[in-house]
Amino acid sequence: MTDSSEDLVVDARGHHCPVPTLRLRRALESVHDQVVRLIADDPMARIDVPHFVREAGAELIETTETAGVLTFRVRRPQA
Repeated sequence: MTDSSEDLVVDARGHHCPVPTLRLRRALESVHDQVVRLIADDPMARIDVPHFVREAGAELIETTETAGVLTFRVRRPQA
């Protein structure tokens, strides 16, 4: 597993649906063998991100929430 310090961080705080998911998609398209960590404060991300990850065939490694800020760690599917 990739160490979280090596994650590609996408900070989408302050943006509302669908921007966090769109930024996650763009980041996943740009990485190979790396985990993307999406940070979002839009409550809809709690629903939208896991749904997108399933549809994209990616792996949701971890979801955490602290003080209303959601963090998702997602691994791109192997090609």
